[in-house]
Amino acid sequence: MQGNSTNENGNNNNSKKDTPQTVRLGLRPNINQFLILVLVNAFVGAMVGLEQTVVPLIGRNEFGLESNALIVSFIASFGAVKAVLNLFAGSMSDKWGRKSMLVLGWLFGLPVPFILLFAPDWNWIIFANVLLGINQGLAWSMTVNMKIDLVGKKRRGLALGLNEFAGYVSVALVGFATGYLAATYGLKPYPFYLGIGFALLGLLISFFVVKDTRKFTLLEIKEQDEGKDGIKENEQHALAETASLLQVFSITSWKNRSLLSASQAGLVNNLVFGVTWGLFTIYFASMDFSVNDIAFLKAIHPGVWGVLQLVTGTMSDRVGRKILIYPGMIIQGIGVWIVLLSANSFIGIIIGMSLLGIGTALVYPTLLAAISDIAHPKWRATSLGVYRFWRDLGFVFGAIGIGFIADLSSSSIAIQIVAWIAIASGIFVLLVMKETRRV
Repeated sequence: MQGNSTNENGNNNNSKKDTPQTVRLGLRPNINQFLILVLVNAFVGAMVGLEQTVVPLIGRNEFGLESNALIVSFIASFGAVKAVLNLFAGSMSDKWGRKSMLVLGWLFGLPVPFILLFAPDWNWIIFANVLLGINQGLAWSMTVNMKIDLVGKKRRGLALGLNEFAGYVSVALVGFATGYLAATYGLKPYPFYLGIGFALLGLLISFFVVKDTRKFTLLEIKEQDEGKDGIKENEQHALAETASLLQVFSITSWKNRSLLSASQAGLVNNLVFGVTWGLFTIYFASMDFSVNDIAFLKAIHPGVWGVLQLVTGTMSDRVGRKILIYPGMIIQGIGVWIVLLSANSFIGIIIGMSLLGIGTALVYPTLLAAISDIAHPKWRATSLGVYRFWRDLGFVFGAIGIGFIADLSSSSIAIQIVAWIAIASGIFVLLVMKETRRV
């Protein structure tokens, strides 16, 4: 009897550990795992920062590329692969777990700095960015989904602000650091030594320290199905049990007006980012700015963007999503215009790049939070994946489309078009999107 009783108690204790009731949603009870994921995403962002300044200059200076479209083709390969991975990363993580996808993303990212370091021609750079796209599509997606899993609906804006803060401040700092190393020691090899360290640390922490968050999703689904969070009236609820990937794709892409607005804004946001990543580097170099100056100017956009997300993410939890998104897109357009009109004025370009950072900070975490507001927990990861698919296609349009326009006309005309596209996107959000935050 005693043995049976002990066995029963043991089983009860073991099962208790796995039941949703023993799991608490929120930032404070999960702060340790949350901060670990913030650190991991800083390493994910560092892998993009590795390329911000150095790779476009390698294309021009070492491989003798003259076409703007060809130089920024590495961004297109990165964006296309990342977009497709985003589309399936959510459903894959629902099936195999968030942590498994995070570790897999780092396994694809590990070879990237080695390939960039030893690449014999530009095709190898493009291939490295295919791997980088897989790394970002899996690893960054998982840090987003896992933080949303942990904190629940009330602190989504804060969680996403912290996540994107870590990622994009890292992009800025590493972009500046690699530019300094390139100016001091040359474009190779020292900048890429940093990347080897980031990839190794990201993989090791993800494998040994990060814990899967599936049990938190199960708890949120249970609470929502019981009506405890008061959002049963949302228009997505009818599809909560049956939504397939195709259904979620159509809802997120065009059927739901608010999700359509968010998806197009995300696409335009990354179109602008793709242009600042690639074309702006060549544009600044044409003004005879030094590598150090280019690295500094390039770091302003993700730096301001990253830091301000600490404020804008939380702000969106209080004031709403739409009221931040459409001004953010318009401010980005104004920032692009100021960079263009400033010509050789270093101060003017700093102001323009700062406005780009402010506008992006208003938009970036807020769009992710808006998607999370609407999507049911059972298909939220998939809906976020669809949104990120459209968002990261912006890299492709920015690199290929705007790059070709720059080749056919001039960089200044291409940059003007980007400014108008950003402003038009903001107006579209203003006219079409509904507020998604539920009090």
